[in-house]
Amino acid sequence: MMRPDDSSLSSGELLKVETIATNLLHRSDAWGAVPLPLGDVLAAAKLKLAPYSVFDPRSIKAYIAVKGTQVAKTIKSAIGKIFGILDASEEIIHIDDSLTPGKQLFLTLHETGHFELPHQRKLFRFFEDSEQELEPSIADQFEREANNFARFVMFNGDAFKQRAADMPLAFASIKKLQSQFKTSMYASIREYARTHHQVCFVAALEPTEVRSALGICAPVRRVEVSPSYERMFGRPQTTLITPGHALWPLIPLGGRRVTRPTTFILTDLNGDQHEFIGEALDTTFNILLFACPKKAFRTS
Repeated sequence: MMRPDDSSLSSGELLKVETIATNLLHRSDAWGAVPLPLGDVLAAAKLKLAPYSVFDPRSIKAYIAVKGTQVAKTIKSAIGKIFGILDASEEIIHIDDSLTPGKQLFLTLHETGHFELPHQRKLFRFFEDSEQELEPSIADQFEREANNFARFVMFNGDAFKQRAADMPLAFASIKKLQSQFKTSMYASIREYARTHHQVCFVAALEPTEVRSALGICAPVRRVEVSPSYERMFGRPQTTLITPGHALWPLIPLGGRRVTRPTTFILTDLNGDQHEFIGEALDTTFNILLFACPKKAFRTS
């Protein structure tokens, strides 16, 4: 099942979030710095990373002893569902340190967004990434705002987009950008598609599974498309990739981790067919697909 939208905001809402994010980048002298100097950003925000992880069961008791019974109940119910917590009263961020460095970076900046966005900080003294304490629509809005804040700071405004425009349109470019920005591949591939000026799209799939009525298949987790792709082809609504689907040949099977450039056909909104070329990477967490028109594909 495709995940619900996690980032859409109105143009006015997005402008407010990005203005606050830009202010933090300037306060920390991090504007234009790649990779992001996270320590400087946190110092400018007057936040600290916890010296121990509250997600480590051995640390939960110590944290609960200080924070009290109500927080104990909250933490116990939330563990397993969340990966980052902002303790606004102590100005401390707790991140699950078992996650990959790229994921930890995003979560740290996401929690920083909760703290930096004034309307969120005023409302919460202890903010956790859970909807248990919030009316669902408010929680969803706050999460999308924090996601956009993290994305803007992590990719340093348009820095990622500008570098991508100067590189060949290919999966190899995404890997190079991911290495430069020290972000997760998942975040990098989404940013690449949604900000690129050329026609392209990416899909994040769940690992393949076998269903009784369908056989082997790959559920779609998220899809991102470039603005020019959406104008020509619309936004894909497929929730499941099965044998016979145009994207099926891209899925690495039989122990393979990557799929080399492979051609397939897509039909645009006018009914015209276009030859695309796609690549894929199995990260073990997700299968990440990238595709663009064959005539635009470049390896160097």
